[in-house]
Amino acid sequence: MNFIKNILGRIFAFWALIVFVVTMLVFFIPIWIASLQKEPRRTIVFQKVSRVWMRLFFILSGIRISIKGKENFKTGENYVVVCNHNSMMDVPLTTPFVPGANKTIAKIEMAKIPLFGLIYRTGSVLVDRKSEESRKNSYVKMKEVLDMGLDMCIYPEGTRNKTSEPLQRFHNGAFRLAIDAGKPILPAVIFNTARVLPINKTFFLWPVKIKMHFLEPIAPASLTVEELKDKVFFTMRDYYVKHKDQ
Repeated sequence: MNFIKNILGRIFAFWALIVFVVTMLVFFIPIWIASLQKEPRRTIVFQKVSRVWMRLFFILSGIRISIKGKENFKTGENYVVVCNHNSMMDVPLTTPFVPGANKTIAKIEMAKIPLFGLIYRTGSVLVDRKSEESRKNSYVKMKEVLDMGLDMCIYPEGTRNKTSEPLQRFHNGAFRLAIDAGKPILPAVIFNTARVLPINKTFFLWPVKIKMHFLEPIAPASLTVEELKDKVFFTMRDYYVKHKDQ
């Protein structure tokens, strides 16, 4: 049975790759046009296009999506959205389907890929984690994103969770940003993306239902970075444990 699943998983992966490349070429021109706009219109248009693109990609790849808690985004407010990170499939889910226009903090390496690099740069604040100057500049740019009224989407674990724990410990950046900018943290808990792209398998995709649940915003108030970080961590961890099998 495992042998058959391994074969099918690689067939699904090959099909999903074809779907991604073909649909990327279809949507490249409208995304390129969006990239020529000034901010924040650039990001607003980009998100609308990418939402249609990713919805089509998920449908054609056999991956169903379920989004809950969109009512926690209040009109006229913007947020530091923090998400758990289990898979490369998290980004195609979060960036298009966060209700408000948003940017994601992203590693600079993938911006060098032809064609895809332009798409990647348009929707992201890029950071070279090996460069202290780049990390400082990315922090300034994230504050500018929030000042424009956009949401800033961050994975506070820093990298994909390859452990058996529900969450890895969080880094400080998202929480310092929320406090400095005076913006609420809005936790987003993602389920099942690691089942779609398992970390322990090469070139394998299994089309299951993935879910993203937005929780109630958490205001920085008078909390320190550590207090805010711990509050968000335990809120997300407890929610994940309670709902992961539902």
